[in-house]
Amino acid sequence: MNKEALLKHLREVPDFPKRGILFYDITTLLKDPECLQFLIDELYEIYKGKGITKVVGIESRGFILGGALAARLGAGFVLARKPGKLPAETFEESFTKEYGIDTIEIHKDAIEKNDIVLLHDDLLATGGTMVAAQNLVQKCGAKKTFINFIIELKSLNGRKAFPESTEITTILQL
Repeated sequence: MNKEALLKHLREVPDFPKRGILFYDITTLLKDPECLQFLIDELYEIYKGKGITKVVGIESRGFILGGALAARLGAGFVLARKPGKLPAETFEESFTKEYGIDTIEIHKDAIEKNDIVLLHDDLLATGGTMVAAQNLVQKCGAKKTFINFIIELKSLNGRKAFPESTEITTILQL
């Protein structure tokens, strides 16, 4: 298995979730055991020596590999969710996406001051969702953050939404 094989398994869905958007569907990667294992192994190799204490998965596709990676790294797993989905007191952050405005939340007690946090999601487009998630983690007092995506849409320049010092990794760049 390699990155070229991953690309062959990636499904492209035109006009989803609205007309003019080409959606990259990772569910075709997740249902293939070899692709799934390759992704987990790749992520583990990138982050195994970085002292990660918490992995934050962004709703909802970020939960899948984020949870698996947290377990493999021996780290805790934290959910970043849409409003009203978390039961305890939260911080919230609104942001602009390529097709609208949205909000995410994180429990106020999810991250501690000495935590080294990996934020994980499936796709970097304009960067709005992850910038909001990073802001939430910083509100909680994280010591350091790393950011990871499975796919980066380079033409949308999502990396520009982050400070230059932000360490961002992606598995596939399209």
